[in-house]
Order: sequence, then C-alpha cells, then structure tokens
Amino acid sequence: MSTKTSEHHLWAKKTTLRHTGLLVGLATALVVVFVIDLTLGSVAIPLKQIIQIIAGQDSGNFAWNNIIHQIRVPQAITAMLAGAALSLGGLQMQTLFRNPLAGPSILGITAGSSLGVAVIMLASGSVIGVTSIVSTGLLSSWLIVMAAVTGSAMVLALVLLVSLRIRDNVVVLIVGMMVGNITIALVSVWQYFSEPEQIQDYLMWTFGSLGGVTHHHLMVLSMAVGAGIVVSLLITKTLNTLLLGENYAQSLGLSIRRSRILVIAVTSLLAGSVTAFCGPIGFVGIAVPHLTRSLLNSSDHRLLVPAVCMLGAVLMLICDIIAKVPGSHVTLPINAVTALVGAPVVIFVIVKRRNLRASF
Repeated sequence: MSTKTSEHHLWAKKTTLRHTGLLVGLATALVVVFVIDLTLGSVAIPLKQIIQIIAGQDSGNFAWNNIIHQIRVPQAITAMLAGAALSLGGLQMQTLFRNPLAGPSILGITAGSSLGVAVIMLASGSVIGVTSIVSTGLLSSWLIVMAAVTGSAMVLALVLLVSLRIRDNVVVLIVGMMVGNITIALVSVWQYFSEPEQIQDYLMWTFGSLGGVTHHHLMVLSMAVGAGIVVSLLITKTLNTLLLGENYAQSLGLSIRRSRILVIAVTSLLAGSVTAFCGPIGFVGIAVPHLTRSLLNSSDHRLLVPAVCMLGAVLMLICDIIAKVPGSHVTLPINAVTALVGAPVVIFVIVKRRNLRASF
C-alpha cells in the first residue's frame, strides 16, 4: 500500500470518528436540553420528581404528574418535531435550488401553509380555532394538516415552475419571496373584511406557539413529521446527486422531474404539518442547515439529514426555554424567539464561512 493511500485511509478514519463524535454529542445535547425544558414553567417542580414522573413512577403529587404529562412533555416533543421538520425542509430546499438562502419561510412555503390554514379558520365568515378543529377527531386533525400542506405545495410548485424557465437562483429566490408576500396579502385582505372578534384566534395562531398541541394533536403531527423524515433518509443519495447539477445528475440516470416532485412533497409535508399546529415559524429552516454544514464540514446528506434533525430539535428546545422567560409567568411568541436566535446564527455562519455557495 502506498504512502498516499495510507494517508487517505487515515484521514477518512479520522473524519468518520469526528462525525460520529459530533452526532453523539448532538444526541447528548438533545437529551440534556429536553430535560432542562421540562424543568421550566410557571410551577416549580424539582428535577428529581420530573425524572421520576418521566420514568413512570408516581411522584405523589397529582398536579405535578398532570403538568408534566399533559403540558410540558407534549410541548417539548412538539418543539423537537418542529425543529427537526423545519430544519430538514430547509436543507432540502437549499439542495433542490442549490441556493444558500432557500428555506421554508424565505421561499414562501410557510406563507402558503398559513393561507391553507386561513381557508379553514376563516371559512364561512367566522373563525374556527385550531384547537376546536383538531379536538373534534382524527379526521379533522388531518383536515387542517392537509390544508396547510396543500397551501405550501401550491406555493412551492409555483416557485419551482418559475425555476424551470429561469436558471438564476437569485431570481428564483426573489420570486419565492414575492409569491410569499402575495399569499400574505391575500390573507390580510381576507382579514380586513372580517370582524375583529372573528380574526383574533387566527392572529394569535400567527404568533406561533408550541404549547397548544395536546396528545391527540401530537399523534397526528408525529405521524406527518415521522413520514417526512423517513422519506428524507431514503432519498439521501438523490439529494447528493442533485448537488452535482442537473446535467450531471441526468447523466447518472436520475429523473430530475420525479426527484423535484418528491422533494416538494416531502418539504410541504414537513413544513405544512408544523405550520398547521404551531403557526408560522421562521429562520429555523435557513439557519440550522448552514450551522450543521459548518459543524460537520460536509455536504453529504447521509450525515446532514440526521444531524440537521437533531440540531434543529436542540435549537427549537432552546428557543422554547427562552420563550418561557425563566423566572416569570410570561411566555413569548415562539416565532419572535426563533427570529432573535436564528438571525444571529445565520450572520455568524456567513461571516465565518464567507463563501456559502461553496457547499452548492
């Protein structure tokens, strides 16, 4: 074996160990932040009692058991699912458009989901709250999810249609932002002709919240996000091929049209389901993929997909901790917190890497 070959094998082994260590570190951080999130709230519960309750033991305090099982655990799991789904959706959008600024909120996907939910909530001239819709049964829960997914898919399909005629990624990004603004304008016009009391529930929903998801809602959200993550893991080879460019990908036998439709469907499911139950949450989808690439120093989606999911879940849990304003009874809108946390992350990564397009 030559010296160069030995050095290559040694480098590959070190890289693999480093990536494995980072994934284990992310998994550990996820567990730690999850537990910390459970300790915070308007009612102080000792950490020992929380661990006992999670382990299935009786803490001796019915109120504590109810708070952990009915409020804090569903909220923490929702934060993990939302962070993973939005981050993964952003990763796939950046890969599909080969654009470092692509993401569910930037390309108007979140706005499209909001329009789908508005159609349900503002139908028949009166607001139907998300809670009242999804509490009526499993079918109604899927109704609001499908409305959000359909709205996001329509916007993304329109942006993708434009990208077929215009190859400039910056122009496509601008078009996506304009489509998103048009969607928001349509909802605003709808609100303008509604009574103030009719749109209050919808306005509260637009602030974003992780605390309104019950066990029933969580089951639907978990199924939708879980399906999106599984499909994403199965198409990592396709995502890697798309990074090579359309012409080269076609020469390798990849169906570009089929791949685009699949990525659109998965991203719409991920972003739409989260938006339906948690409201429009921005910046996570664009910030986490860049941060993950910076940590792993890799564009291999076999590593990026699981890493993005875990890092997105960690970041969203941190945002949930900040939103609770530890030491007070105030809960901030999660959408505002993700912007405050996500924007500096994007700026930091841009300054550090200087050339974001190197990964595309």
